[in-house]
Amino acid sequence: MAGDTPFRKRRPWRRHGPEANQDGTGGTGPAEGGNASAERSATLPDHSGSSDDERGRSASLEVAGAAASPDRSAEQDQAEPTTGGRLHAVKRGVSKGRDGAKALAAQLADRIIDTAPRVPVRDLATLRKQFPGLGPEELADKLVTGACRATATVGAGIGAAAMMPVPPAMIAELAAEVTGVAAIEMKLVAELHEVYGRRPPGNIGQRSTAYLTSWTEERGIDITRPTTLNAALGGQLKRELRQQIMKRMARNLPNLIPFMIGAAVGATMNRRDTRKLADRIRNDLRKDRIRWDRLPALPPLEQPLDPAELPKEIEGP
Repeated sequence: MAGDTPFRKRRPWRRHGPEANQDGTGGTGPAEGGNASAERSATLPDHSGSSDDERGRSASLEVAGAAASPDRSAEQDQAEPTTGGRLHAVKRGVSKGRDGAKALAAQLADRIIDTAPRVPVRDLATLRKQFPGLGPEELADKLVTGACRATATVGAGIGAAAMMPVPPAMIAELAAEVTGVAAIEMKLVAELHEVYGRRPPGNIGQRSTAYLTSWTEERGIDITRPTTLNAALGGQLKRELRQQIMKRMARNLPNLIPFMIGAAVGATMNRRDTRKLADRIRNDLRKDRIRWDRLPALPPLEQPLDPAELPKEIEGP
């Protein structure tokens, strides 16, 4: 009809109730061709105030967030055990390495303690016959020079043996170097005490324990304090000895560098460490040294039945 509004200008109203599901044949639905507009209008949000529509977009976000959060927490649960597992593995490896080093130090400490009584020591009379015409300081210099040559020989030999290092061989070489250098330096410590007139009292076992204590603490034995020797016989000596061995092993690790580089490094470092030890011992002994003309007659030193084999360089020219 002419008075009717054209179809294209009609405003599509959203229908509620059962009428919205009816088509235009019943007279209650929209005219044919208006289905597209009605469908588009049905997708628009309804602000009529119903409970479902009041939640709107915020409710959808809450649901989406709740659905995504379990996945993220699961990912975190999977990532944390992986990171924690790696960290635990690293800590376990470090702990095993530390325990292995402590066990090796304990074995070397027992070996050095057993070797100490077997170290041959020259008394003052023998040294003066071997180096005639020398005073105390000159004689001490000769002893230090010989000991430095001997420890350098040991370091060079270990470095040369590390041409093709493998883990078991490296541990054996390191242990052999530490024990060999310890025996040489204990002999030096004992003979320096003879030169400066500071022979500790007791038999060969007690004196060797005193020399071992001097080597461990890197200082001279105070023979006027018997507690020094008594303390050396206890567990404190082993603890300090293990600590000294750990330091020596850490310093001697560069000696295991292959291609003969370790030989030069080992010789240089052992020579330096031996001289440093000798300087500390001599500084302590000089404070309370006894002049040779005032030194009472001492009996010759008893020699071990099974002396340890030491490099010939330590005996001097």
